[in-house]
Amino acid sequence: MAREFSRTNRIGQLILRELAQMIQHEVSDPRVGLVTVSHVDVTSDMKYAKVFVTRLSGVDSEQDIEECLAGLKRAAGFLRRNLAGRVELRNIPELRFHYDKSLEHGFQMDELIAKANKDLPKE
Repeated sequence: MAREFSRTNRIGQLILRELAQMIQHEVSDPRVGLVTVSHVDVTSDMKYAKVFVTRLSGVDSEQDIEECLAGLKRAAGFLRRNLAGRVELRNIPELRFHYDKSLEHGFQMDELIAKANKDLPKE
């Protein structure tokens, strides 16, 4: 049974913090824009890391999201190399970027709740 704070979770949190800083300050690709790292899942063999990102520019089209992910994929080697200098690990996982739609889903749910509450009669 896995512990609550397993090694992969701790390494995922460490990679999340470092990647968030590097993407914000060191990636100069205009396709990336304002991106935040929301979650990192590291596989148990430490070979791969799924990096979930969200854009902060509001509602994006699918094309904007694909361009952002393409920019991040292009910068993956650079980010992995710099991550190796910042984090003391024997093997640095390969970074695979995915878009996280949970923030957009949360905004849609908030709108639905507000609409439902507006229709309720006031007491």
